[in-house]
Amino acid sequence: MKKLFVGLDVHKNSVVVAIAHAEGGEPEHYGKWGGSNLCTERGLNRLLKKFNLTKEEIKICYEAGPTGFVLARRLIQLHYDCIVVAPSEVPKKAGERKVRTDRRDASNLARQLRSGDLKPIHIPEAHDEAVRDLARARAAASEERAKCKQQLSMFLLRNGIHYEGKTTWTQAHMNYLRKLKLNDPSQNIVLEEYIMAVDAASERVARLEAHLEQQLQQWEAKPYVEALMAFRGFKTIAAMTIISELGDLSRFTHPRQLMGYLGIVPGEDSSGQKRRQGAITKSGNAHARWMLIESASHYNYEPKVSQNLSKRQSGQSREVKAISWRAQNRLCYRFRALRARNLNRNKVVVAVARELSAFIWELHQQVTKELHAKAT
Repeated sequence: MKKLFVGLDVHKNSVVVAIAHAEGGEPEHYGKWGGSNLCTERGLNRLLKKFNLTKEEIKICYEAGPTGFVLARRLIQLHYDCIVVAPSEVPKKAGERKVRTDRRDASNLARQLRSGDLKPIHIPEAHDEAVRDLARARAAASEERAKCKQQLSMFLLRNGIHYEGKTTWTQAHMNYLRKLKLNDPSQNIVLEEYIMAVDAASERVARLEAHLEQQLQQWEAKPYVEALMAFRGFKTIAAMTIISELGDLSRFTHPRQLMGYLGIVPGEDSSGQKRRQGAITKSGNAHARWMLIESASHYNYEPKVSQNLSKRQSGQSREVKAISWRAQNRLCYRFRALRARNLNRNKVVVAVARELSAFIWELHQQVTKELHAKAT
């Protein structure tokens, strides 16, 4: 039986605390602690002594933010009942949206926690989050490389230089760029700096990809990654990104919940007899949504198990291969059927990505079943 509900407004250097008693009444401002985990631990110990309570009799929550999940993991490790909530999911009165203070935010959290209106978000395991950070670092490095290439291309275009080869950014293209000589020495310096920037960015991407490959061998989620690689459009980087971002999919009881989490369901504004659907909500995990949409674009082609895909499917169960083949047939048909209606290609890819997420959910269920069977 919970007797006290604690709302924390967590910042880098401070934690503002509000408490709400189970008997009712307005939440009270309790105080302000330091921003470290140790300060929060000591503050909670003092709070327990003041109200003569045990850890089982209080419940704690705070909003997800830049401080991450370190505090939540520590409190759970200390056997506190602690949840983390999404800021967008915390109900707020219309008048409170105009006036925001740390005290108000903490009090609102304590009140909503007591009333049961807060829905907790998933707290990833520490190692899963570490792999996710590595995958995000690789994505950031890839974006930086693309930016460097764009700057170099625009520099050459301004100076009237056009590459006559078929494909850019190959080894032949880079050799061509290194042999270029411009009229002005200053421009040669700029060219050399841009080439060095592209090389450095490419080396950074390669290093991070090598680290991802290495981490995969000792990651508990390796069976899920390898099973997802049996799907078209998923090699090591894409599969690790999706699995690290989504975590344990067993928390979703139906694929529609996963679709909503990814923000790839259409927004809706319906009333009475009118039903209006608009653009996708784009709520939830943006990194997973981006990678899923990138992978969904591969289903524009005829269903086929290529040599590379066959190699990735090696060692997978018959059920996993069957899900992969069924996904290919369904999504390729869906892609072409929507394109035949002259829909915008981007909309088609998002629609295919939405259905692809359902197959990923089914795949996770199958792999979990196989792992449990091996364990027993």
